[in-house]
Amino acid sequence: MIQVKNLTKYFGQKLAVDSISFTVQKGEVLGFLGPNAAGKSTTMRMLTGFLPPSSGTASIGGLDIVQDSLRARMKMGYLPENAPVYMDMTVMGFLDFCAEIRGFSGKEKAKKLDEIIERCFLSEVRYQPVGTLSKGYKQRVCFAQSILHDPEYLIMDEPTDGLDPNQKHEVRSMIREMAKEKTIILSTHILEEVEAVCTRVIIIAGGKIVADDTPEGLKATSPIHGSFRVTLELPSDQEQGHLNQIRAMEVVKRVEELGRDKGILTLRVYPQEIDSSIANELIHRLANMNCKVLSFSREEGRLNQVFRAITTSASK
Repeated sequence: MIQVKNLTKYFGQKLAVDSISFTVQKGEVLGFLGPNAAGKSTTMRMLTGFLPPSSGTASIGGLDIVQDSLRARMKMGYLPENAPVYMDMTVMGFLDFCAEIRGFSGKEKAKKLDEIIERCFLSEVRYQPVGTLSKGYKQRVCFAQSILHDPEYLIMDEPTDGLDPNQKHEVRSMIREMAKEKTIILSTHILEEVEAVCTRVIIIAGGKIVADDTPEGLKATSPIHGSFRVTLELPSDQEQGHLNQIRAMEVVKRVEELGRDKGILTLRVYPQEIDSSIANELIHRLANMNCKVLSFSREEGRLNQVFRAITTSASK
């Protein structure tokens, strides 16, 4: 596993990472979230040996990143922010160079290169200079070097940055597949990505960890979690009367009106308690009121709403 203990980083007098501690187990995909300048990339750079910590430490598979840095780095793959690569090298030349650094040679190296070129969809540009590639292709090249040696631990900073929707889908599928046998930390600003691939989320703000939970657990703290979004079609002269009846139901805590347009009424209904049976009861009662229900859905909560609430309160 990855184990972080009181990891701290100062840049001069500025405290960038403030004594954070957490662990990541094999099979977990940890999403590392936070606003700009929260300390995400600095933490990742310390974990990968790129930056030394001011105090505290971390271990990668039992190897201390300060005392046994080289052996720790041999166990991991790292996709840095903004995909830094050697622009004057060809794609194949760059990956061949990375493979040699990782200790591959001969037929084994050739096999690894062929596999990674195919796996990361780089066949069309394998002999093209990296500097001539699009941002998406450069990202794929850097992603390829991070997994070339099949590392036990994978640390990725914005892994799908610059990729089109199809490429993002492919990379996310690869991450989910690799997670079965690896320990993965990824930083991203894309909350949809967190929900798609992460089994756990840490939110950092001001250099401190302010939340640590599953995506589902975080969404459950959203104010709209468990509410129902209901769209009804009603004669215009009956809208207010039906709205009052819905508000008066004993299973209903409160009702928000989200929209009203030409006989179409959209509501958010908050039940007295979160219970799956309440949805059926509410639909049944609406039918008895002769309401035409156009749509009815339960809100799971929204990660972006929770993220804003947590990081905003942490900054005060």
